[in-house]
Amino acid sequence: MNHLITAGLLVCTITGIVFADEKIHSPVKISSTAEASQHPNIVIILADDQGWGDLSSNGNTNLHTPNIDSLARDGVRFDRFYVGAVCAPTRAAFLTGRYHARTGTTGVSRGQERFNADEYTIAQVFKTAGYATGAFGKWHNGTQYPNHPNAKGFDEYYGFTSGHWGHYFSPMLDHNGTFVKGNGYITDDLTDKAMAFIEKQVQSGKPFFTYIPYCTPHSPMQVPDRFWDRFADKQLKMHNREPHKEQPDHLRAALAMCENIDWNVGRVLKKLKSLGIADNTIVVYFSDNGPNGVRWNGDMKGKKGSLDEGGVRSPFVIRWPGHLPAGYLVTQIAGAIDLLPTLTDLAGISRPEPKPIDGVSLKPLMMNSGKSWPDRMIFSSLRQRVSVRTDQYRLSDKGQLFDMIKDPGQRKDISKLKPLVTAKLKKATADWKASVWPHGYPDVDRPFLIGYGNCVTTQLPARDAISHGKIKRSSRHPNCSFFFNWTSTNDSITWHAEVVEGGTYEAILYYTCPQADLGSTVELSFNGKKVQGKVTEAHDPSLEGEAQDRAKRSESFVKDFKPLKLGKIMLAKGTGQLTLRALDIPGSQVMDFRLLILKRIQ
Repeated sequence: MNHLITAGLLVCTITGIVFADEKIHSPVKISSTAEASQHPNIVIILADDQGWGDLSSNGNTNLHTPNIDSLARDGVRFDRFYVGAVCAPTRAAFLTGRYHARTGTTGVSRGQERFNADEYTIAQVFKTAGYATGAFGKWHNGTQYPNHPNAKGFDEYYGFTSGHWGHYFSPMLDHNGTFVKGNGYITDDLTDKAMAFIEKQVQSGKPFFTYIPYCTPHSPMQVPDRFWDRFADKQLKMHNREPHKEQPDHLRAALAMCENIDWNVGRVLKKLKSLGIADNTIVVYFSDNGPNGVRWNGDMKGKKGSLDEGGVRSPFVIRWPGHLPAGYLVTQIAGAIDLLPTLTDLAGISRPEPKPIDGVSLKPLMMNSGKSWPDRMIFSSLRQRVSVRTDQYRLSDKGQLFDMIKDPGQRKDISKLKPLVTAKLKKATADWKASVWPHGYPDVDRPFLIGYGNCVTTQLPARDAISHGKIKRSSRHPNCSFFFNWTSTNDSITWHAEVVEGGTYEAILYYTCPQADLGSTVELSFNGKKVQGKVTEAHDPSLEGEAQDRAKRSESFVKDFKPLKLGKIMLAKGTGQLTLRALDIPGSQVMDFRLLILKRIQ
């Protein structure tokens, strides 16, 4: 690591490190945004379940991340940057510049990951300004229009829209709404597609906004051999504050996946340099929540799913050579809500605001303009639990108060010693709740929309459905799951749905069924309209994923599913229950079910 640090020396603290040549609030002469010869390109890289401590630049000697570290060396590093406690909320906040609680995003699956239809995204802002926009990776803010990335400002999309994917080697992926087979390890594949998009825009002379939300080190814990081999038998030197809770195989796999991410970040940086656009491209790197397991994280309390520091503090670096100071450290708090106003400010483009945003531009902090920066509050929420952070304090979702300067590990509750501070932050939290939920906590059972706008194809996966009777889900985690044990005509699968544009739709379902169980007749119905089809072709592939797993999984394994055309159904505009059931079952089961597609016939 030393060859990446100018002075070859690190100054360590309990919660972070400072490069020996890293500047903290010192005057820096830099170029203004207006001096840029053209609007800068934007590349945003988002890791999935990578903790603050999963970088060597943050003091972790268990792994080596030279390319991400170089962004900190050559750009600005925010030491206290806050995101959501889980995946989808962070994405909603980043994309809209608004607290996810305002946007309608309340969870991570079964429709709760969606933000409201009228939310305006950062991609729409940059597209309106003339940028080519592309997203390559895990979306996790809705599968159906108007929440699909192609409907939210991205010209090009390649990846998956669910909260996690069950297999990382050449899986089925979504390319602009069409299913395609991936090519190799998913992080490498996403990087390939993103770089091809970048190169295409450079050839066309158009500025680009490229969003690369990787899906690792989120489980399943799969990583190519050449990365795993470095960690398979490695004795780790740095451990969590509760080392007895560490799971060695999961931990090693996560670190290997982080090194794979770093390798791919390096590929992107090399591509920018080879195309001659590195100096006119803003590169951002951060993660969506705390680590997805117990591992070293700077002695912070909490991990993914927690509203304590370790659950919501993310690495964050931003580089723009010649415009943002190299090796500059910002210690004031900031968050994902700030990225939209910051990037539009740096790029010098106007920002239409159909709705008020919560974030602020971080440009003054990065450019050390000398203006005073007020102490602010950043709220973190998970469902109805809320914690709040200031530059000095954190009020936990349990009402405990911690001095984060004197006690960064949150070991001593000082709420009784600081009653005025505690009362102030409790009132601020109550006011914030009233602001983001003015009509009470939102309904999580919003209908799934069919035929929205110019959408031709609507995907309704098993993830979003409810099973009735004896039907079982392949995992307790709905994302990337399928239904099995469909053995009775009393069983059914339903979606709470709203047909936005009435008309004739072709119904296609994806299934598996062994030869011995062929012959079931299935019916799809909605508000009195029906279509039926018979399972006549066997398709019984084996489950995949276990052979590539480096640690035991809790998610569903995956397999190939075959399309079955049920026929055409007339759907009238309105809300109701879309129901799939079997009329007869000659064998022991109907099928294993993965996905329903409704394709509007023009």
